[in-house]
Amino acid sequence: MLKNGSMMTHTRIYLDQVRQIAAALDHELIEKMAEELASLRGRGGRLFLIGVGGSAANCSHAVNDFRKLAGIEAYSPCDNVAELTARTNDEGWPAVFDAWLRTSNAGPNDAILVFSVGGGDAERNVSPNIVRALDEARKRGTRILGIVGRDGGYTRKVGDVVLVVPTVEAAFITPHAESFQAVIWHCLVSHPRVMLQANKWEGLDQSAR
Repeated sequence: MLKNGSMMTHTRIYLDQVRQIAAALDHELIEKMAEELASLRGRGGRLFLIGVGGSAANCSHAVNDFRKLAGIEAYSPCDNVAELTARTNDEGWPAVFDAWLRTSNAGPNDAILVFSVGGGDAERNVSPNIVRALDEARKRGTRILGIVGRDGGYTRKVGDVVLVVPTVEAAFITPHAESFQAVIWHCLVSHPRVMLQANKWEGLDQSAR
């Protein structure tokens, strides 16, 4: 690919796509998600984060940030490998998240936050555990939030506040979607309506001033 008469590197192309995605994000929807999280904390609700693959790892990191920085009681079934694998072994992979929500007695005061590249697709058997968790959440009146890629899948179809990371290059949907999950949740936990405790280094710098 040529730009200004020179060959663009993969890095330059990729980071230019990152810039395009950041500019195209629905800022108002992110603000709405911040309000949802502030309301969740205000009513004493819990936040359950679900995702698979790289998104599951993002769930673990985000649980830490929501608990420590935002004072929100947050959990992810992805953090309990014993229960996750026991349920997979005994009941099957599609059942791992909805069963977890039932045991946790998720209800109207609570919310789930889905991190997913595609948002789940029952017809094509992609992330069926996310689809079943969403159905369980709907039965229980639990609010559904999501940060997803592609067209948003089932999460966007049934969710209350779902942000879809825009696709600017079909070859890089997964890395961009999972990267922007992190960008957006960090935006949320540092939002003035959500954040209660400063990050360590920022807190030290403020004390020094």
